Amino acid sequence: MAQILLLLLSAACLQTGNSAAHSRETVFGMNQPALLSGVEGGSIEIPFSFYFPWELAKDPQMSIAWRWKDFFGESIYNSTLHFIHEHFKDRLILNWTQGQTSGVLRILNLKETDQTTYFCRVFLQTTEGMKFWQSLPGTQLTVTRVLSTTMRSPSIITSAVTTAGLEDTGGQRDPSLLILGVMLSVKAVVIIPIYGWMIFLWWKQRPAE
Repeated sequence: MAQILLLLLSAACLQTGNSAAHSRETVFGMNQPALLSGVEGGSIEIPFSFYFPWELAKDPQMSIAWRWKDFFGESIYNSTLHFIHEHFKDRLILNWTQGQTSGVLRILNLKETDQTTYFCRVFLQTTEGMKFWQSLPGTQLTVTRVLSTTMRSPSIITSAVTTAGLEDTGGQRDPSLLILGVMLSVKAVVIIPIYGWMIFLWWKQRPAE
């Protein structure tokens, strides 16, 4: 009885081992970060890597594509077709070389409307035919909006410039204003006696009644 149980246990272990080996041979997938965040006007990099069990064909014809918003969303990039979605024109750069199993998608000049989920898909030719797969969860990108600083109004700036010459700076007034004050004082000193002398002569020379 003990020998029968031992044989059954050994068979079970052998089956389990074969099953585990088989699953390891058929594992394939895509790695992407779950969450990323960027600032409006800045840039962000989404790293990716993939793995597979198949033997590559002599010409694997590897290709990387990206979708956004949801798993079946619009294509925004395709390395084989040299396609870039109009929304990302001149803003997408794929740092990846044919044959590599990892790379980076870079999004430049981030916009608030870029905030969504991004999915990487890979295509490759194997000895068993064309294979392709895509990340299931994708990468959720959050874009933070930058608040612009409030500028002073032109009227306030003009007013400040206009009155700057009339303000006392460091306890010293504008030399031009001091000179003007002295000139006015000198004129007053000269003109007042002259007018007084003319009035005196007129009063003295008037005919006696």
